Amino acid sequence: MLGKYFDNVRKNVPLVHNITNYVTVNDVANVLLACGGSPIMSDEPEDVEDITTICGGLNINIGTLNKSSIEGMYRAGRRANELGHVVLLDPVGAGASALRTNTAVGLMDKIRFNVIRGNISEIKTLALGSGTTKGVDADVADAVTEESLDSAVKFAKDLASKTGSVIAITGAIDLVADADRCYVIRNGRPEMGRITGTGCQLSGMMTAFLVANPDKPLDAAAAAVCTMGLAGEIGWSRMQEGDGNSTYRNRIIDAIFNMDGETLDKGAKYEVR
Repeated sequence: MLGKYFDNVRKNVPLVHNITNYVTVNDVANVLLACGGSPIMSDEPEDVEDITTICGGLNINIGTLNKSSIEGMYRAGRRANELGHVVLLDPVGAGASALRTNTAVGLMDKIRFNVIRGNISEIKTLALGSGTTKGVDADVADAVTEESLDSAVKFAKDLASKTGSVIAITGAIDLVADADRCYVIRNGRPEMGRITGTGCQLSGMMTAFLVANPDKPLDAAAAAVCTMGLAGEIGWSRMQEGDGNSTYRNRIIDAIFNMDGETLDKGAKYEVR
């Protein structure tokens, strides 16, 4: 049961430093507040080391890169590693441009990540492009479906083994894996893909879950994925005539705000392979 990992976030109020993209920074902050965490946003290189020092976790999102923020990511990541803090990488758009791909690969080479969270295309790009993951079989379908599930689970476990990170692949079916176990999660709504930033929000929230549950990174990451998916289901069930994607975004955040461990245990849909 995953509800206890949610309740630990409420209990511990983890402080998370986010170097995230400009499109979704406000929503990431609000989701962290909704789940019981506390957000700080900073990407200025002269600021990030001090900020990450006072936090328990660091969420690095490469969605809107510039030279200054890239330097900030490296400096914050190194400092977080020195302190033994949780560090998450969200490789938004890896594979779409050389800058994004090279930045994500470079970060993986220089920084130890507790968890890497992205869609299947982004994760495949990292598997093929990083020296630290050379040899991982990335010949997996570009969507995780029931037909491709076995190969996708093997891919996620293999990459987790090579990187030493929990691998979270989100999509219609979500996979959260370490080298030995993989959560196959079926919460969520397809309409969530029409809102900018649900993945970014999940990365911020997932960082908080790992900070609050330091001894159970895989289970904590899976609990975060189930929380977001279940919130998407609850939020959609409350949509009214005339509501659209802006209202849906707010209903998802509200659903997280009103959620607790018991609700998560009742609504989580997953199996472990």
